Amino acid sequence: MNPTVTDAPSADAPLKLDGLTVGHWSDAEKLALSCRILAKEGHSETLAGQITVRQADGSFLTTPLAHAFGEIRAGSVMRIDDSLRVLEGRGVPNPAVRFHLWVYRRRPDVNCVIHTHPPYVSALSMTGEPLQVAHMDATPFFDDCAFLAEWPGLPIADVEGEIISAALGGKRCVLLANHGFLAATSSVEESLYLSVLIERAARNQLIAQSAYGRLKLVDPALARESHDFLMQPSIVKASFAMFARQLDAKEI
Repeated sequence: MNPTVTDAPSADAPLKLDGLTVGHWSDAEKLALSCRILAKEGHSETLAGQITVRQADGSFLTTPLAHAFGEIRAGSVMRIDDSLRVLEGRGVPNPAVRFHLWVYRRRPDVNCVIHTHPPYVSALSMTGEPLQVAHMDATPFFDDCAFLAEWPGLPIADVEGEIISAALGGKRCVLLANHGFLAATSSVEESLYLSVLIERAARNQLIAQSAYGRLKLVDPALARESHDFLMQPSIVKASFAMFARQLDAKEI
């Protein structure tokens, strides 16, 4: 049985939050839009990467294994239980979403987990260095991006899930050495927003380090102020809507 959603965003007029225009989509539509936004941003070079969204009944929305992010539409979305059994939809879930379940168990505040291996995050993960806040655009990660310094192996078993979820702790993101990153937040919009921003922050960090060798970090007090401003729900949701509008109309 397919999820009862349409392939296109809701026909309802765009909502406004604090004067900013935001979209109005179901969870399945937001998941599908996130997949295609990430594909456009270069996060889908291989089959690696997963998105899950926790539902009120304890089930999870996700995408079928062996489907590229750019292929996903709302009708592709499947619903699974916490044993990875398919409740709705076609195909089989990616076994790597098992480690997402560890995050959800530890973090009742988390409703969406995104994990990918985009090029610059992957390159930064190979250096053994954490993400640094040396630019205003990286301040959403100030004191909010953990670092797992040792790769525990393919995240398809419980031990990897335990290690990764422990490394994440109470933060929204974690950079995974020799691997990629994880965003775990209260909403699809927030996880997608940080997923886009972390790849750009990793790119800027690598460019700056290659040019000069070291970074001038942002003042911590100013970084905290900027973090709190840029993580406001109105800005997060408006950013998600902006990314969605940049997709081809036929894709929406």
